[in-house]
Amino acid sequence: MSTIPTGSTTSRLDPGTPSPTRRQFLRGIGVAGAATAVAAGASACGDEGGVDKPADAWPGQGTADDNATVAFDGEHQAGIATPEQSFCKLIAFTVKDGKNTREDMVRLMRLWTDDARRMCGGRAGLADLEPENLRSTANLTITVGYGRSLLDKLDLTGDAPEWLTDLPEYSRDELRDEWSGGDICLQICADDRFTVAHAARFMVKGARSYTDVAWVQDGFLHARGSIQQGETPRNLFGQLDGTGNPSIEEFDDVVWIDDGPAWVKGGTAMVVRRIAMLLDEWDILDRPSREVVSGRRLDNGAPLGGTDEFDAPDLEARDEYGLPVIDPNSHMARAKSADPTERIFRRPYNYDMPPGPDSRGTSNAGQMFICFQKDPRTQFNSIQQRLDSADRLNEWITHIGSAVFAVPHGTADGEYWGQDLFGARG
Repeated sequence: MSTIPTGSTTSRLDPGTPSPTRRQFLRGIGVAGAATAVAAGASACGDEGGVDKPADAWPGQGTADDNATVAFDGEHQAGIATPEQSFCKLIAFTVKDGKNTREDMVRLMRLWTDDARRMCGGRAGLADLEPENLRSTANLTITVGYGRSLLDKLDLTGDAPEWLTDLPEYSRDELRDEWSGGDICLQICADDRFTVAHAARFMVKGARSYTDVAWVQDGFLHARGSIQQGETPRNLFGQLDGTGNPSIEEFDDVVWIDDGPAWVKGGTAMVVRRIAMLLDEWDILDRPSREVVSGRRLDNGAPLGGTDEFDAPDLEARDEYGLPVIDPNSHMARAKSADPTERIFRRPYNYDMPPGPDSRGTSNAGQMFICFQKDPRTQFNSIQQRLDSADRLNEWITHIGSAVFAVPHGTADGEYWGQDLFGARG
């Protein structure tokens, strides 16, 4: 069972003290130009500030029809540009000793791809003895990614894109082996948790001869239909999460890879970070202080001083005390960049698990932070370095897991995942 680490190295607010006012809060933890954040932990990333984006630029949630399907085959794998489903399961695998040949991987990918194609299309896998469990497709998508360790084991290091490596160790990370790394990752998403559970179990069973499960992470968003189409979902801190996301029209610039090895062209880089949210400590803050931390209003996600979620933030604005309306070390201000290449597409999910022996307080909750981009070195890493050095939110979050996977391009009917990586060479 996962647990929230106790890794803070500085004091926190005393639960018995009154909640600070906004002015006291700013003075107490520093104002503009503070060199470092106030406490240990690590930071979620990806709020790049206001964008000129109409509500319908991202399609948001799709149909609530239990029989709805998402096309499996295509130029790109499904589950990336697909509107976020309500439930997600990430499963990382390690290849068994003695099963680390290209021939073994071709067998597994043929099996997996056929089963995934069938299930996403509303048909049971060939060996499924419980086909009734797939009665609801509910926008099921199954997406695969490969870690650098897999290519090394298969003597395919020369076919790895340069960016496919571990992220740098950030100063506030408290990474755990049980949430990090992996040779292969499956992202399984749907609007029916039962469907996700069945598809995941079936995929794991099919791989037992080739792999062992390294870790499993379960996440959720709002139930389908509980928020309006195009509305940004919220995380467990109550914040709208993903305001700065690029629109689908921008994916060619931000997400889809157009250079490097052929097998990853049309694919993308997937970064997974498991972020523990210290909810008991967060509960100490009053609402204005929470907005100072994020740089945004909680009710509608507008930048402080603005009125609409997609307003451009005014980082120069001052209040009646001469203090910045948006704290320069707020999460939004630190994540925002003037460099248009420093953007990522966030597709995060929340997690909430029973408290464990090492949980802080009563919560064992947080975020499965998933993002996609062309090159994590220049996109995710550039943002995360700024957040790691100074972000008000660092007081209430800790990164406890990390992994990077290369998501190959999509398939045509009859093809299997990674066919031009694992298949026969001329």
